[in-house]
Amino acid sequence: MDRNELKAAIRTFVLKDMIRMPKYNLKDDESMIRGGLIDSFSLALFGVYVEETFGINIPDPDLTVENLDTLDQMVDRVMRDMK
Repeated sequence: MDRNELKAAIRTFVLKDMIRMPKYNLKDDESMIRGGLIDSFSLALFGVYVEETFGINIPDPDLTVENLDTLDQMVDRVMRDMK
């Protein structure tokens, strides 16, 4: 899976399951937590999604606003562990 395919999959998950606004025009660098679209507890849901979908475990200390506030940050974090 290349970066664009991964980004599309994560974007769909974020819009449908985290933000719950499938038609929202989410920018790649838009702050979702700091911008009030989701709360920090949603990052646990993202962690479960990544593990179930891609087989990648993101350790709890990495599930932070600083690391995963934007779509680009989420994609970067998953890409780091993809082989």
